[in-house]
Amino acid sequence: MGEDEMLGLGEDQQAMLDSLTQPEFDELQAMFNTPHIYSKLVESIAPAVYGHEIVKKGILLQMMGGVHKTTPEGMHIRGDINICIVGDPSTSKSQFLKYVCNFMPRAVYTSGKASSAAGLTAAVVRDEESGEFTIEAGALMLADNGICAIDEFDKMDVADQVAIHEAMEQQTISIAKAGIHATLNARTSILAAANPVGGRYNRRVGLRQNIAMSAPIMSRFDLFFVVLDECRESTDQMLAQHIVGVHADPEGSVQPEISTEALQRYVRYARTYNPKFTHEAADLLVEKYRILRQSDATGIGKNSYRITVRQLESMVRLSEAIARANCTHDIIPAFVNEAYNLLKSSIIHVEQDDVDFDDPDLEMDVEAAAAAADAAQEADSMDPSTPTPAPETQTQPKRKMRITHDKYTQMQELIVLHVAEVEQASGSGIEANDLMDWYLEAMEDEFESEEQMSEERGLLEKVLKKLVKDRFLMILYGDTQDDLLESDTMQTDSDVNAGKKIVYHLHPEVDGTSSSVLG
Repeated sequence: MGEDEMLGLGEDQQAMLDSLTQPEFDELQAMFNTPHIYSKLVESIAPAVYGHEIVKKGILLQMMGGVHKTTPEGMHIRGDINICIVGDPSTSKSQFLKYVCNFMPRAVYTSGKASSAAGLTAAVVRDEESGEFTIEAGALMLADNGICAIDEFDKMDVADQVAIHEAMEQQTISIAKAGIHATLNARTSILAAANPVGGRYNRRVGLRQNIAMSAPIMSRFDLFFVVLDECRESTDQMLAQHIVGVHADPEGSVQPEISTEALQRYVRYARTYNPKFTHEAADLLVEKYRILRQSDATGIGKNSYRITVRQLESMVRLSEAIARANCTHDIIPAFVNEAYNLLKSSIIHVEQDDVDFDDPDLEMDVEAAAAAADAAQEADSMDPSTPTPAPETQTQPKRKMRITHDKYTQMQELIVLHVAEVEQASGSGIEANDLMDWYLEAMEDEFESEEQMSEERGLLEKVLKKLVKDRFLMILYGDTQDDLLESDTMQTDSDVNAGKKIVYHLHPEVDGTSSSVLG
């Protein structure tokens, strides 16, 4: 893309380019033609902060913003992107807020604990000279067409949080006080930072239980970023080296590929674009939203907050911001995928306990082993010539099998979706051995030995029993004795005696497209 294309994009672009000097224009044109400019922009955000690439992506897109729209009825649809960073202490949350306030020309920094509803929105005060009531702008009004950074957002009173509901979604502030009735513009993006309840993030409960926010205000944030302070030797060492380098040489240690001034000019230029969805991107957006809704409806690993239409609008705004970052008028499917991945990364799944497979025969095996040992001792006492059996030949209690919840969920989804596909294609279920052979073949690359495959087969038997117990699958028994006897099999003795073979079907209460239980 050359200079002519840059100059032929519209009046807003032309006005912005006319304000640049020739060296600044040349630098902007070079950035415009740089391949993979999106990733280079992300790397240049908050260079003094080590890591946190996903958070930097969100902040870059917040600076770019989505496209503001107006319906034929005159209703305004916001294009601003709201972000909340939740994390443990000392995870650079406030550093991101300070960086944005220093970077953006219209940005206001405030603390939630020290801010009231009137201080954030607007207050009605009496003028000292005239004695009349006037409106005094709050932080959200002062940050109109900019970003309002609110630190310690979780420390705000609930009543004060409610006051900014309208500003976050409708982009306006309505006042009816002291004879003054007014609707004021607050077209601002909100960048909030919050600490978890109790000081540290608890992964065994959802995001809703970790922060002191109401559900309505949570739904108004487009992205939630959870930043955890995890102990990892390699990461800790590199982080320490980065911090020491910043203190030793503040200017030399932080050298982003794109300077702050050049990045500011690029953001100004990119914000003049109003990208539109292509048909392929629009269809993909609908499909991604359907996937999010289906995964939210499942009872497996519940998400941190409910997926609503607001999250669909969030994907629209994020896709538009990504297109702006790439300085293009068309939103392609790749941009939608990036927006989907960003939104999905902000949905923190609850950490589940490991899944134990209790063997119903375990107690019987233990009792049988104990009875056998007692009988052997009694026989020894009656007949000393009887040799004592070797310890390894004595019956040992079976070991309880345990896997992580993520592993169980992965197996469950693969099995349920495959059974659903077989039922849809053939109109009947799938035999147990065929199902097990299919799964082991699908996971063949993960096995390093025959022993591992044998262990996985034993685990698969228990998972299938649990899926039947949890009403994901159901069993119908066949009638062919020959088929049963020829198979090398997972059937129980009772099934063999009955001359039956196991055929798995999808349970009527399960949605085969999402492996979730309906209702």
